[in-house]
Amino acid sequence: MQIKISSIHFKADQKLEDFIQERIQKLSTIYDGLIGSEVTLKVDKSNKTDNKVSEIKLIIRGNDLFAKKQCKTFEEATDSAVDALRKQLTKHKEKIKGL
Repeated sequence: MQIKISSIHFKADQKLEDFIQERIQKLSTIYDGLIGSEVTLKVDKSNKTDNKVSEIKLIIRGNDLFAKKQCKTFEEATDSAVDALRKQLTKHKEKIKGL
């Protein structure tokens, strides 16, 4: 599965990119129909402390899945988004199998 990571107005370090790739690769164990994913990282310009935004789009056959989360760190936001996508993938998988 191809994973594309984009960081807007900053350069994500290798440690963060590795973390994101590891989390998204785990999703492929749930559903083997994953074609790729696009991750967008950005910093919200508000004064709140939880201003890190992680948007993840999973490309699968049929409809693509999307999750956007905002937290204090990019790792936390990515974890939350991956959890949301895990639920969406499970629902999608059950829908396909007709359960």
